[in-house]
Parts: sequence; structure tokens; C-alpha cells
Amino acid sequence: MLIGIIVLVVVVALVLFGVVGFNRLRSTDVSAQEALGGIDVQLTRRADLIPNLVETVKGYAAHEKEVLEEVTRARAGVQAAAAGTDVPAKAAADAQLQGALGRLNVAVEAYPDLKANQNFLDLQKQLAETENQIAFARTYYNDAVSTLNKLVVTIPWMFFTGLAKVGKRDFYKAPEGQQTAPTVSF
Repeated sequence: MLIGIIVLVVVVALVLFGVVGFNRLRSTDVSAQEALGGIDVQLTRRADLIPNLVETVKGYAAHEKEVLEEVTRARAGVQAAAAGTDVPAKAAADAQLQGALGRLNVAVEAYPDLKANQNFLDLQKQLAETENQIAFARTYYNDAVSTLNKLVVTIPWMFFTGLAKVGKRDFYKAPEGQQTAPTVSF
């Protein structure tokens, strides 16, 4: 009788431990997925600001067609990457858009009237705020991935990874030379 109770207690404890391990891994994985979604939201927000910025610049800089087309292509790349789950593709599309925006900023320098346009200034302010939010979202995602990856490789949680269908995730790495947000100054 006593042995039966001890066996029952051990079995219940193991089942509870399994449930806790499963739930901890799954909830940590969901947090990482949510954090990646936060990056997507900010990348999409930035991509949504681009057409307004391009239209504002078009009125002043009609002969800067190549730069404006490059920004438009890069925007489309970010939108496509945001719809997927490939973290390196998101980072590469983000870097391409940052580079195109940098070239746009250089082109804008030649138009003092544009730099004083209130609509343009408002768009630039929103874009700068979005860049800060993207940086925060990247940091939040990498923190969530760090927590998940630590669980996945440590005992006892690593024994539940197969059951929970959870594995290590890639960190969001900015491409070389893109570790900081672009400087926006007019």
C-alpha cells in the first residue's frame, strides 16, 4: 500500500513536471514568435510611410527617378520579407531599404525647399520614430530568442523540446554596416 502511494506520487510528480516543461517551452516559443511579429509590424509601418515620402520628394526632385525607383523596390522587398518567417531575409530586406533611404537622403540635400516642406518634415519625423521602434523590436526579439535558446539547450528543458516541437531560433542580425539606424538629418 505504501509503495503504491509512493509510486503514484512519483508518477504524478513526473507528469506535472512534464506539463510544466512543455508549457514553459511552448510559451517561450510563442513569446519569440510574438516578438518577431513586432519587427514585422514596424517594418511594415516603415514601408507604409515610404510611398508618402516618395510622392513628396517627386514633386521637388523629378530627375531623381532612379533613386525613387530604388526606394520603391526596396520597400516591396521589405513587405515581402515581412510576410515570411525567414529572419535573415527580413534583415537583408531591411538593410536594402535602409541603404535606399540613405541614398534618398543624399539626393534630398540638393533641394532646400523640400527640406523646409512641413509634410516632408513630418514624414521624416515619423520615419525616425519608426527606426527607433524597429531597433527596440529587434532587441526584444533577440531577448526572447535568447531565453528560448537557453531553455532548449539546458537540462531538464531540453528533454521536452521534441514533445513541445520547439527548437533554437535564429537571432535577428543586422547585416554588416547596418548595426545602427541611419542618420536622418535635414
